[in-house]
Amino acid sequence: MRGSIGRFLFAAFNALVVGLMVVPVLFVVWSAFYDSPFLSFPPPGYTLSWFSEALNHQAFLNGAITSLKLALCSSIIGVIIGTLASLVLVRTEFRGRGALNSILLSPLIVPNIVLGIALYMFFIWLADQGGLDLTTGFWGLLLAHVLLTLPWSVRLISANLIGLDRSVEEAAMNLGANGLKTFFHATVPQMRSGVIAAALFSFIISFENLEISLLLVGPGSTTLPIALMQYLEFNINPTVAAASTLQVVLIVGLLLLTDRHVKLSRIV
Repeated sequence: MRGSIGRFLFAAFNALVVGLMVVPVLFVVWSAFYDSPFLSFPPPGYTLSWFSEALNHQAFLNGAITSLKLALCSSIIGVIIGTLASLVLVRTEFRGRGALNSILLSPLIVPNIVLGIALYMFFIWLADQGGLDLTTGFWGLLLAHVLLTLPWSVRLISANLIGLDRSVEEAAMNLGANGLKTFFHATVPQMRSGVIAAALFSFIISFENLEISLLLVGPGSTTLPIALMQYLEFNINPTVAAASTLQVVLIVGLLLLTDRHVKLSRIV
């Protein structure tokens, strides 16, 4: 009897937590279809015109282009570095391996706003000492987003590497393949699901980031989340809800695609 009550309470608590996370998103999606420039309940009607407004808003378009470029570049760089780091961490034994793993994963335990402030202060020091100003512009943002996505690449690719069958690589080397050919023709095909999942997840993390980007953006490098926040400073209408709905649809689609390659429950 006690066990049944405990399971019921646990299920009810999980449902409450999921509801608190999902219901606000559902309300944003719902408000994107309001046939009124003012948010009211119940809505007078429904329309798709706000999606047209969002898709034709120049600040949103520029922010989306910047976010796409940033997410693509950071995910590619993060996956390359993450693949090499995962191979070292999973396939080799050396002193300090645990420390290296902790360093690579440490951005996961640091709040993004703290990480952004630290990077901004480091970039100021770098500009003062070496004359290289990364505090505003695309390259500083890219370095920050690579740091943000790298831990997820390491986790996903490492989780995939642990379950690989080493006999395929041994067979390739026994047949005369050198280390490089074995890596590209035997190891990489087996790692494909982990690499694809890491790239997709890194893209999502970079594309939706606000806290770090907010401290490092400059003229011409405003990302979509920042453009949405700036729009809300002077306007309250369903246009921003429509733009947010499109962003949610993109992120959910990529998460579902990622889960097909590597079950997110294994690494999240």
